[in-house]
Amino acid sequence: MGGGGHAALTKDQEKESLHRRSGVQDPLLRVPVEKPPFTLSQIKKAVPPHCFNRSALRSFSYVVHDLVITGGLLFLALSVIPKIPYPYQLVAWPLYWVAQGCVLTGVWVIAHECGHHAFSESSLLDDAVGLVLHSMLLVPYFSWKYSHRRHHSNTGSLDRDEVFVPKSRSSLPWFSRYLNNPPGRILTLLITLTLGWPLYLAFNVSGRPYPRFASHYDPYSPIYNDRERAQIFLSDTGVISVLYFLYRLSSTFSFSWVVRVYGVPLLIVNGWLVLITYLQHTHPALPHYDSSEWDWLRGALATVDRDYGLLNRVFHNITDTHVAHHLFSTMPHYHAMEATKAIRPVLGEYYRMDDTPVVKAMWREASECVYVQEEDGKGKPRGLYASCSTN
Repeated sequence: MGGGGHAALTKDQEKESLHRRSGVQDPLLRVPVEKPPFTLSQIKKAVPPHCFNRSALRSFSYVVHDLVITGGLLFLALSVIPKIPYPYQLVAWPLYWVAQGCVLTGVWVIAHECGHHAFSESSLLDDAVGLVLHSMLLVPYFSWKYSHRRHHSNTGSLDRDEVFVPKSRSSLPWFSRYLNNPPGRILTLLITLTLGWPLYLAFNVSGRPYPRFASHYDPYSPIYNDRERAQIFLSDTGVISVLYFLYRLSSTFSFSWVVRVYGVPLLIVNGWLVLITYLQHTHPALPHYDSSEWDWLRGALATVDRDYGLLNRVFHNITDTHVAHHLFSTMPHYHAMEATKAIRPVLGEYYRMDDTPVVKAMWREASECVYVQEEDGKGKPRGLYASCSTN
């Protein structure tokens, strides 16, 4: 990976104009870094007012929908798959793991909405539902809610964002040069997808640097302030309760039974969480800013919508409406598609949608988005960065 990554801006503008006339947007064209010619209030005016309405009844319908499917898949795992002749079980179990992991990722997304107060009009109800659903998936609800809120407040900031903050070339760790090759990328992706989420929660790996040890399970972590600490204890209690339940299940049945029925689908959930978070915020077209250039609106626009096919619906459209989610995080997911269609004409070239197949996009971003550097390549202290190097 060398220095300077993009074609000249004037060529990009010409290319953008050509694509605009043809009705097609090139997802690899850079999102402009100049101050947008619109405000958040102007974007909001383009969205039908009902899109901001939150219905507890409708939100609960999605919870019930997902949990019914989860229960049905669990029934198949407990009652049907064990009766399948052995060679065919080698196919049946992976199918169960993938299906259950994807559906539970949808459950996670609904809990995530609770953390944004997008589930209902009641903050208390949102927190109660979010605490139960996230604890089921071994996520400390309030701990993650507060750090994720700061991510939304500082998206695209090289100084204050909370997760997947890109590094400058000079600050890359010494071992990165040995991983910047196909085998190294495969190893990095495997470790990230399997262990990235629990390592982030436990040790703040890939998160915002803090002056001392930071963990989402530590009520006295520098991530939190004094007013938040009691709720961090509550989050830990939720996770410990579920772990105790899993321990009792292991004692009653077996540890391997729990791993087979619950553990492997949970690994798939964790993998999806890391992949979605990474791919929605890491892209050749997205800028990042230092503190002298960053502002909230440009930061919120430093994300991308991606097409996951059928999984868009399974994941409650957090994937293909992520830009709207960053602009209006209290908007429920069932209005996000309509809102996205409404805001695209306003955002214009500040909006990016990428329908690159997920596996191809994952490899491209891992290969190209290695570090950030000044966009103009002339050493001017503008604090403006492109999101990757492509040489």
